[in-house]
Amino acid sequence: MHIIEAVGEATELLRDPKNFLGIPIALLGAVFMSFGAQYQSRGVNKVEHISGQKASSGLSGNQLASLLKRPSWVIGTLLLGCAVLLQLASLSFSPLIVVQPLGVVALVITSILNSRISGLKLNSKTKLAIVLCVVGVFVFVTIAAFTATDSVVTDQHLITILIILAVVLVLFTIAFIVLRHKTRAIFYIIGAGIIYGFVATLAKVVIGRIQQGEFDTLTLICLVALLAATGGGMYFVNNAYSSGPPDLVIAGLTVIDPMVAVVIGIVVLGEAANASLLAMGGFVLAGATAVVGVIMLAKYHPQVQD
Repeated sequence: MHIIEAVGEATELLRDPKNFLGIPIALLGAVFMSFGAQYQSRGVNKVEHISGQKASSGLSGNQLASLLKRPSWVIGTLLLGCAVLLQLASLSFSPLIVVQPLGVVALVITSILNSRISGLKLNSKTKLAIVLCVVGVFVFVTIAAFTATDSVVTDQHLITILIILAVVLVLFTIAFIVLRHKTRAIFYIIGAGIIYGFVATLAKVVIGRIQQGEFDTLTLICLVALLAATGGGMYFVNNAYSSGPPDLVIAGLTVIDPMVAVVIGIVVLGEAANASLLAMGGFVLAGATAVVGVIMLAKYHPQVQD
């Protein structure tokens, strides 16, 4: 019965070509993300070299001011800004589960780009880690595409998402303050990935409400929360550049981000209420595969080992 329903949902998706208009936009956004990460990473490394202080324990106020003066960091930020705008544009055309996983293409592009620029050849374990990330994400979201059902996002759903986001931001802020001198790139990457997962969900909701002419107080609160989370995620990402290569940073974002967005859809919105136990097992296995890929990148990437 689940198979018949899944095929029916897939057929409905195929019948509406508009659902796929966001795909080329999302792919272009992935290219901008790749180059943006490379330039931002270069800017952070330059600032560290000039200041003589590592930013892995948190960028200082002086370092943040210096970043604004680095052309490479500014260019990278503008490129990432374009990537975000393209992602938002793709969400206005296509469902989240269609375009969100396409960001993992940025991981492949960034890995090749960073390897060429740094002159370091990717070892076999790093290549395997990238494959695990890509396969895990696509399988995870493919299962979601065939089992998840659209649900109306009520005000109560939005309030729940906002409360969870607030708790997440507080917890990561406390962890950062307490552990900032002991943290490594993986901490910042996981934090940024989780936060950006909420950003993607809120962005989709805000776009939908604006398109429906429902710009009320709650929508405004969502927009403010979206901007705050984006700023926090950006700070974590730039700290991660200090102790990890750009492709590791992108891996964390493109793996954790879509999984968090899908988990919110499943747990909060009940979009997988009719999913079978087999599908749930597939979620766990695919998610674990992608996360293992990120952990392997954090451990075996040539630049991390150096």
